[in-house]
Amino acid sequence: MSVTPTALEGVMLIEPRRFSDLRGYFSETWNRRALREAGLDIDFCQDNHSFSADMGTVRGLHFQAPPAAQDKLVRVVRGSVMDVVVDIRVGSPTFGQWISEELSAENGLQLLIPKGYLHGFATLTPDCEVLYKCSDYYMPSAEGSVRFDDPDLAIEWGVPMESAVLSEKDAVAQNFASFESPFRYEDRT
Repeated sequence: MSVTPTALEGVMLIEPRRFSDLRGYFSETWNRRALREAGLDIDFCQDNHSFSADMGTVRGLHFQAPPAAQDKLVRVVRGSVMDVVVDIRVGSPTFGQWISEELSAENGLQLLIPKGYLHGFATLTPDCEVLYKCSDYYMPSAEGSVRFDDPDLAIEWGVPMESAVLSEKDAVAQNFASFESPFRYEDRT
């Protein structure tokens, strides 16, 4: 399992090994010991599975505030998505900055997103299925969101913004300028 840091502290791109033969492939997608050896000791307690029928579906940008903040390990098992992470740790040198990675069933890549970040994705193909592990349970009173198309963030989603398919909740999410983050940056250097 390959673990590669991204430009955002703690956000990691994970590439599990695939063993292929004439039948297809086998891949170990999560291994607690391997991640611990890479310095990632996370106790996941909930698995989520989302299905998006339409290309251009956007889910996000979401977070869960403390005391129910979540680390997430995201992967795609059908289709392809542009996965986006935004730093919302007040005082962080990368506050408000974002990264994106294309995750697909074909490339097998995963994104590890620690607490203190917004997360969302846009489907690049129809019929996408995304699985993600969470380190805390879903708590409706702790959830929050920021507009996916906020001009201050200027995220490049890889899909036309004007035709994005959104939930009612995501369509009325707050903009980044009025967002008060519950997360603070802790300099670990």
